[in-house]
Amino acid sequence: MAKLKIVTDSSCTMEKALQEKLDIQIVPLSVMIDGVLYKDDETLPGEKFMSMMASAKELPKTSQPPIGEFVELFDELGADGSQILSIHMTKGLSGTVEAARQASNLSKSDVTVIDSDTTDQGLSFQVIKAAEMARAGNSLAEVLVAVEKVRENTKLYIGVSTLDNLVKGGRISRATGILSNLLNMRVVMDFDHSELIPVVKGRGTKTFTKWFDGLKKELQQKTNVKSIGISHADGLALCEEFKKELQELFPEMHIPLLHTTPIIATHTGKGAFAITYYTED
Repeated sequence: MAKLKIVTDSSCTMEKALQEKLDIQIVPLSVMIDGVLYKDDETLPGEKFMSMMASAKELPKTSQPPIGEFVELFDELGADGSQILSIHMTKGLSGTVEAARQASNLSKSDVTVIDSDTTDQGLSFQVIKAAEMARAGNSLAEVLVAVEKVRENTKLYIGVSTLDNLVKGGRISRATGILSNLLNMRVVMDFDHSELIPVVKGRGTKTFTKWFDGLKKELQQKTNVKSIGISHADGLALCEEFKKELQELFPEMHIPLLHTTPIIATHTGKGAFAITYYTED
């Protein structure tokens, strides 16, 4: 029986068991470390990557999946007549979504490609919603409407302990990076439409905890928080405290605490974290 199948990319941080349960297909990006190319898949877990990045001679380089890999997967998934919805990280970070679009024009299958306008667990919110609705038998049109609502109502905050990787990767100016490192600055940014907008900055970890107190107040003022996700790049201890306090606010909610993928960690650097949530009308 023909159905709707969901595809995403490896910047999508989600629990492995849930991905398998919902039959979500993930196309891996690649990361090059000191001239060696690795697939961003289960063979390169986030914790292992952090160690490799720390000892690398230069900042790892990430690259989008080849168009041919998308075409092959789309053809395979659509061979039984199924439609395919392919949801990817924002074009502001990667050409992955454009590669998927080009592949959709080459594939024999009926493929719809959308830009999530986000990444990490912000992307996973959309992918999970789509997969759940697909399993429930909803049409592609219905799924697209629901995914758009998730996208419009998602907030993604990123905290970084060092700006080195963002500077080297060209995400922020070198002058800002040098100044912040000299002053032992910590920065929290709102990831909005592919832009990193500073929300707060200060010296030391207290900057993060003070911002987090404000986030809790922000969440308490909302009556329709549907999901919360916490990701980190070798910053587990702080995030465990964040989860504990958020769980007290939302005792019935499952709040994933996950190590982010190598694709994201390359840009954020060691000690970074992200807290993402979305609301429903």
